[in-house]
Amino acid sequence: MPARGRRAGTPTPMLDPLPVAVAAIQGAILLVLAEGVRRGNVAAAVNALAAFAVAVLPFVLGATTALAVAPGLTLWLAVAGLLHAIGMLGLYDSVPRWDTVTHFVSASVVAALCYASVLVAEPSGWGTAAATTILLTFALGLWWELVELVARELGEEFDVEPVLVHYGPRDTLLDLIVDVLGAVAIVAVDVRAFVPVVSPFLGPDTPFLRWAVIALAVGFAALTLLFAGLRY
Repeated sequence: MPARGRRAGTPTPMLDPLPVAVAAIQGAILLVLAEGVRRGNVAAAVNALAAFAVAVLPFVLGATTALAVAPGLTLWLAVAGLLHAIGMLGLYDSVPRWDTVTHFVSASVVAALCYASVLVAEPSGWGTAAATTILLTFALGLWWELVELVARELGEEFDVEPVLVHYGPRDTLLDLIVDVLGAVAIVAVDVRAFVPVVSPFLGPDTPFLRWAVIALAVGFAALTLLFAGLRY
């Protein structure tokens, strides 16, 4: 009579740790969201919701398009979102340099995406791609600092807790330095993990840099006008 069940000596299949880790971090972000709602902390809840949206974006892309994002990249995005979401519960204020760690991780994600985009759309050599990536990451970091300023002014204008917190010029300078260090780390290690992600959307004939500069210029102009209107 044939034996039932698994044959003797057949190895037990093991779970892939990366998807498990991603699911755990996504669950942690949802816990932060629930805690923000419980405390009535609108800023924490909004940021946790945004972080969760970023963390599940690769799954949405995989389900709705032919694009498959590697689990490692998904984990990277989820960790960056979790660090920021938890920080909004008070760790930005209570834990020294929590902001620094969060900025480094987030900047490295942005830099890796910029690096991949430049390599695909502007194939002009590693040196040019590295310099362009560092400059773009710095510009995006500066744009984010302006977003924080606008968020602060909006909070004061409408007498509500700002969704993002700005800690002053010294912190802005440190954040920008950390952003640049994150970009330097990406290009120094030559991280090309996002190349398969951007390749379906960009090609050697895509004017990526031109559109990136235009988008940044429009973004800076709009935020500057909004900040000036709120400030004065």
